[in-house]
Amino acid sequence: MGADALTGKKGVELTDAAAKRIAKIMAGEPGKTALRVAVEGGGCSGFSYTFDLVEARNDDDVAIEKDGATVLIDEISLVYLGGSVIDFVDDLMGQSFQIKNPNAVASCGCGTSFSI
Repeated sequence: MGADALTGKKGVELTDAAAKRIAKIMAGEPGKTALRVAVEGGGCSGFSYTFDLVEARNDDDVAIEKDGATVLIDEISLVYLGGSVIDFVDDLMGQSFQIKNPNAVASCGCGTSFSI
């Protein structure tokens, strides 16, 4: 799956706010080159999102680049994240990355776990 996999309804979008925050985080983390977003089994709703700072890209990663920020998603996670929007929210409840996932039919209150 290459860049063409990110076009159309299966793509993953990175908002301006998320790109800006990721670029700021990377600037303060020597040696780290990207934010990895993945889906793992577990969590209170069946699947959970993970966010990790990484140094290198894996062979099966799809890269989303915007305004100096890079997000890596492995091909398996992309199946569950297709059509999602990754955003960064700064409100009264705090700061966090949030994923608006059209594939999720239910999610938990903390926003890090979902079911399909």
